Amino acid sequence: MLPFWIALQFLGSLPIRLPGMPSPQELGRSLLFYPLVGLLFGVILWVFNELLLGAPLLLHAALLLTVWVMLSGALHLDGLADSADAWLGGFGDRERTLTIMKDPRSGPIAVVTLVLVLLLKFAALLALIEQHNSVFLIIVPLLGRASLLALFLTTPYVRPGGLGQALADHLPRTAARQVLLICAVACVVFAGLDGFIALVVAALLFAWLRQLMIRRLGGTTGDTAGALLELLEMTLLVSVALFP
Repeated sequence: MLPFWIALQFLGSLPIRLPGMPSPQELGRSLLFYPLVGLLFGVILWVFNELLLGAPLLLHAALLLTVWVMLSGALHLDGLADSADAWLGGFGDRERTLTIMKDPRSGPIAVVTLVLVLLLKFAALLALIEQHNSVFLIIVPLLGRASLLALFLTTPYVRPGGLGQALADHLPRTAARQVLLICAVACVVFAGLDGFIALVVAALLFAWLRQLMIRRLGGTTGDTAGALLELLEMTLLVSVALFP
């Protein structure tokens, strides 16, 4: 189960300690457990949502969003911020875009992007609470982390020598396809037609964002992977809230 603990440590803020440095093969296999980490986070959110029933709606949604952000330690929001700065500040140039992504500082573009994404997530969560549509508190995190597995499966990693390169090089590709198929079936089983529609929305957004990465960078980075997850989660939540 070491690959699962690697995935949980890398994707979350839970106090996980590994018994030493993982091997490249274990790092690659940890990608297979990303959707399971998403499922775990979703169950935590669902339980927390149940505990908050009866609380004032605005406070309920705000606390739920806070837990959502805390579970991942804002890791993916950081990637979104870096990608937003780099995408607009890079002026279409690959090397300039990659250089800006490595800068730890956040400019106004990053701040505005984070505010808008969190605002939309908050509003969508508020709508889901009012609609009693809590199953998507499980499905959205699951699909978000499944999208990371799909990204590393289908997209070159453009920063050689980094952790992401080890993940991509040692990912068991046949097993990855099987895990993604299981995730798709699970969404339909849990949410029926709504789950299928969520899958279609997620697939279309994934394809579009992946194409943007290919055109600009020739592949993905850790930052663009984080941006993909955040934008996909936001889009799914908004879609479900708008079309219950």
